[in-house]
Amino acid sequence: MESSFPFGVILAVLASLIIAANVLVAVAELLLIHRNDGVSLCFTLNLAVADTLLGVAISGLVTDQLSNLARPTQKTLCTLRMAFVTSSAAASVLTVMLIASDRYLAIKQPLRYFQIMNGFVAGACIAGLWLVSYIIGFLPLGVPIFQQTTYQEPCSFFAVFHPRFVLTLSCAGFFPALLLFVFFYCDMLKIASTHSQQIRKMEHAGATAGAYRPPRTPSDFKAVRTVAVLIGSFTLSWTPFLITGIVQVACKECHLYLVLERYLWLLGVGNSLLNPLIYAYWQKEVRQQLYQMALGVKKGLTSFLLLLLARDGGPDVSRESSCHIDTISHPQLDG
Repeated sequence: MESSFPFGVILAVLASLIIAANVLVAVAELLLIHRNDGVSLCFTLNLAVADTLLGVAISGLVTDQLSNLARPTQKTLCTLRMAFVTSSAAASVLTVMLIASDRYLAIKQPLRYFQIMNGFVAGACIAGLWLVSYIIGFLPLGVPIFQQTTYQEPCSFFAVFHPRFVLTLSCAGFFPALLLFVFFYCDMLKIASTHSQQIRKMEHAGATAGAYRPPRTPSDFKAVRTVAVLIGSFTLSWTPFLITGIVQVACKECHLYLVLERYLWLLGVGNSLLNPLIYAYWQKEVRQQLYQMALGVKKGLTSFLLLLLARDGGPDVSRESSCHIDTISHPQLDG
């Protein structure tokens, strides 16, 4: 059990970072949805919710890894924990796929996009996504061949789930989804390049005629870039785990469980930490909202501290405090 302690510490830190980062991005997206009412923002909010639930689910495994002792985790409880972990991970991956499909539809059918992707359709997609995710996560409970015949502690993915489950997920879900991602990306890149060429032709014609040159609209390339980053992080995070799991199924003599559980599984789960960082960095509206939230927190803390100082310093400090708070309320922003 001692050898599980460092793994438990890493798991605890990772779970805390996943929850904190995704809750922060989820709050920012909720505020954006309240202001803008964008359907695509609902999908990114769902991604943050799925990743937050994954962080909560893996935090339940920390106790088993850190404790020395005592009361072993029952196989049924461990199976339920890993089912919730798998369901949340599946929801995260499926939401990435939904976001890519949404961006693909927006570029492929820009005039009909808002007719097709209305609030009802978006809600149905999200509800169906969670239903499929929980079916995937709890599938081993109803299919005995996906369960391990013996249970050895501590509680972990392969302590209760057989590598056949990974093989099935890979062949029926991961690799078809990856091929679909690649198709979306290539077609989106082709459409964006065509739009860019059309804009350059219009600019050239306008310059020849001495007319006004319209500014370029790089929204298509931004969508392609975001999808490319999501696909890249998704692929790099989960491919090693799934391929090694397939090798374990094919090679009975190989003992790859330690590598799978201690390193590659953590790498896959780490994708839920990358997702909020991607949106916090690449999405301008999310980045601006996080900046505004940080300013609000800074203003609140400064107001509280200056109020405490004013309580001891009299009216002069109180006047200085109000001037300082007013300065924070109207910061100088770069254009």
